[in-house]
Amino acid sequence: MEENKLIEELKGLSQQEDILSVSREVNELKTRFEDYILDEERKQQIAAMEAQEKGEEIELMDFKPLKDEFYEIYNDFREKRKQLKAQKDAEETEHLKQKKALIAKLQEIILHEENIGSAFNAYKEIHDKWKTIGDIPREKRDEIQKEYSKLLEQFFYNIKIYKELKDHDLKRNTQLKTEIVQQLEELKNISSIKELESALKSLQNDWDEIGPVVNEEWESLKNSYWENVRSLYEKIQQFYDERRNTLQENISKKKELISQTEQHVAESIALSTVKEWEKATSTLLHLQETWKSVGFGPKKENEEVWQEFRALCDRFFEAKKAFFATVHEQYSDIAEAKKQLIQKANELKDSADWKETANQLIQLQKQWKKTGHAGQKLEQKLWNEFRSACDAFFNARQKYFEDQDKELENNLKVKEAIIEEISAYQPKENIKETLADLKQFASRFNDAGKVPMKEKNTIYDRFKSALDRHYAKIKLEGSEKDKIMFEAKLETMQSSPDSARLMSRERTDIRQQIDKLNAEIIQFENNLGFFARSKGADALRKEVETKIKANQDKIQALRNRLKLIPYE
Repeated sequence: MEENKLIEELKGLSQQEDILSVSREVNELKTRFEDYILDEERKQQIAAMEAQEKGEEIELMDFKPLKDEFYEIYNDFREKRKQLKAQKDAEETEHLKQKKALIAKLQEIILHEENIGSAFNAYKEIHDKWKTIGDIPREKRDEIQKEYSKLLEQFFYNIKIYKELKDHDLKRNTQLKTEIVQQLEELKNISSIKELESALKSLQNDWDEIGPVVNEEWESLKNSYWENVRSLYEKIQQFYDERRNTLQENISKKKELISQTEQHVAESIALSTVKEWEKATSTLLHLQETWKSVGFGPKKENEEVWQEFRALCDRFFEAKKAFFATVHEQYSDIAEAKKQLIQKANELKDSADWKETANQLIQLQKQWKKTGHAGQKLEQKLWNEFRSACDAFFNARQKYFEDQDKELENNLKVKEAIIEEISAYQPKENIKETLADLKQFASRFNDAGKVPMKEKNTIYDRFKSALDRHYAKIKLEGSEKDKIMFEAKLETMQSSPDSARLMSRERTDIRQQIDKLNAEIIQFENNLGFFARSKGADALRKEVETKIKANQDKIQALRNRLKLIPYE
């Protein structure tokens, strides 16, 4: 049966590895299936009416199971196509990013790489990578390829120039390396080791970056260079040997401070008054300042003694904290309540639900005022934390709405400018060129983005009116005009803020027109049966057949329109 054949054909297409390549075939198959079902249902209606006239009954086929099976396969196909399209778009975007990076790298080589060998090797690596990168977005392919080809021309032009300058570079490099040897000699007079190391490393880098020299002078230059480098590194090494002894002395001083701190902490734990704790705290802070004044030791030992010293300080302040906790017991409940409010505020500060979150934070602020004072030392700290969380949200909210308003206003200005362009546009003698220009206007208008809510309908109406004035002047005939004007209608609808609804309504209207015309055809064909039993009805029969043919032509034209409407 035809319907089973269409379903099997759809199954085969939906199982293709490259789903995107068969999208058009699937859409055409869907139209064929819908037409077939529609024709079969119409045939059944006619057969039923003929049987009724004869006083007979026939069994009608239920097409619903076939439709359900077909659309289940079709909907699965659409979902897979949607996912693959998104994946392909992401891959092409990444490929575009990769190619732009290679272009930037090639530009950098052209501008800054003076070594021919290095430049050519870098170019070969870039070119090999370029060939392995997959497709990029279609609208960017020509632009990117032209940019790359232009850079290749510039690169090979530079290579030619580099070769011509090679002899000059050898002499220049010889002079530069001779100057570096002289500068190395002068470094022996620098007293600062840090400055010496930096200068030595810089000159070594300069030496390495300078290209080849005249072959006859290379051996002598190389020996002088390394003799000076070795001498300077011996001086640096002597400095670090002496520094190592100093580091060890610092470790000994820090261990003595640890001993003093340990004794102090042990004595402080038994203190029982605020004044005693304040005095003990002053002594510990003095020990910490002394620690800071002592220089570093060897990295590993320095970390070990620091952890030991820090642990003693932590013991002291933990004991102090426990003591003062009893002093400030009356503030603990308030402080805890305010910490909970701070926690709630921090949980809300990153929210983008602007209205509801603002109301919640305002309620928290009211609760904060009612909670009371948490003590002189804690209150300000807690308030700063709470206010910081609240400010973070309200500042973000303010910026969001400012950015939104600015973006929408900018989009409105862009669309107004496009409308001005359309109004001032002078149609070209070539109709196709004029149509292409008008479609480009529509595409730019659609890409411009959203505008303020109060302006969206007004700006769209202005845009549609401006385009319609141009389309009305285009002189075309017959089916070509119908197709072009309908495509223009669709293009304009896509720029509407209600494009999805307009497309759906247009699709529904067309199908209703098809159904109405099919019903008329059925009625006309039914009438033909009566004419067949009448004498002298040839003229009437021909008139009805003409009407049937006209309706069939209209149906085909409507089906062609239906194919032009994009599916979401």
